[in-house]
Amino acid sequence: MGEAPALHVDDLQDGAQNGLELKNGTCKATATIGDKTYVIGGADDGTLSIEVQIFDRNLGEWVRPTVRGTKPGSCKGLSAVPLEDKILILKKGSKPDDQIWFLEVDTQYVRQQQEYLGTEVVAWSKGVVGKAEKPVVISGPSGVGKGTLISMLMKEFPSMFGFSVSHTTRAPRGMEKDGVHYHFTEKSIMEKEIKEGKFLEFASVHGNLYGTSVEAVELVADAGKRCILDIDVQGARSVRASSLEAIFIFVCPPSMEELEKRLRDRGTETEEQILKRLRNAKAEIEQGKSSHIFDFILYNDKLVESYDRLKKLLGLDDYVTTPKSGPGEVDLPIDHSVSKIDNKIIINRISSGEKESKNLIILDVSSLKGGAPGRTRGLNFQAIGSFSNGLTEIEGLS
Repeated sequence: MGEAPALHVDDLQDGAQNGLELKNGTCKATATIGDKTYVIGGADDGTLSIEVQIFDRNLGEWVRPTVRGTKPGSCKGLSAVPLEDKILILKKGSKPDDQIWFLEVDTQYVRQQQEYLGTEVVAWSKGVVGKAEKPVVISGPSGVGKGTLISMLMKEFPSMFGFSVSHTTRAPRGMEKDGVHYHFTEKSIMEKEIKEGKFLEFASVHGNLYGTSVEAVELVADAGKRCILDIDVQGARSVRASSLEAIFIFVCPPSMEELEKRLRDRGTETEEQILKRLRNAKAEIEQGKSSHIFDFILYNDKLVESYDRLKKLLGLDDYVTTPKSGPGEVDLPIDHSVSKIDNKIIINRISSGEKESKNLIILDVSSLKGGAPGRTRGLNFQAIGSFSNGLTEIEGLS
């Protein structure tokens, strides 16, 4: 709740408007979902700072929400298109990889944060063209050979897979580098981000926090790679409960006797450590088989055969390696109008000069995946050229 901002109630009577310029020199876009009108924008002084306010028609009051996610940077204007539980924001005058954003207003993440905080919440999520391959969560007891299987994948498909960099609150050791071995952070900061839902999984070990952030996994996808998460069963359980869509694989030994043999053959641990690992392994195997966390149980009896089965589970048994590229980009015209037909957003170039050879961009929002606190992926687009005879030609589909 709070005072009305520069935008007055009378300005909202005609419903959603895009790039609404007001008498007081501000430029705002509005979108109505349900009984709430969301006002996005700020002072139009050449670079538009993006702020969010809400007018609740039921209460007849302005509400200032708690804003989650990374707020978009300044721009030269914006358009807003209401969807079912979020608002599509098109920024004008920004770089192609920074033009499409989503303001979530009633998604699962937003509802969770509202329940936790007891206040109105909205959340920003950056829009990305194209889909990312599902991350792969691999778990299994110590000594089962999952590290060897992962190394074989990385060696055969170096451009396809990547690891997320975990966060920790402990201090760097030796030659460890921030952002390479770990993201080293303060405990208070990590605890705050955990509460904000920015971590897929985390654990406390000897007083220090370790965890996998949503952003770390997103960065792997941004590079055009498929993220591998090598985590324990409890971590896998947390990831399964999150919004991340992944493939979950539990690597299991052929028998406890074989696992004990492998642990002893390593010759790196004391008898006490071996017995502890065996106890932990028994509990992990029971959970892995019965918890319904995992999509597949992979028995690692003979390494080569197990690796072939792993590739088959990931659809790689007949795969021909090709270079992977990052997500595509839409370059929006600065001056444009926006309309919506079903799940298609029609962006029309506004030009006072000669007729443009490519006038329309059509955004397809029917297959969106992910969202705050990460990226919103699954956008597709078409660029359409218009001609004097009234015909249109589809230039391409990303």
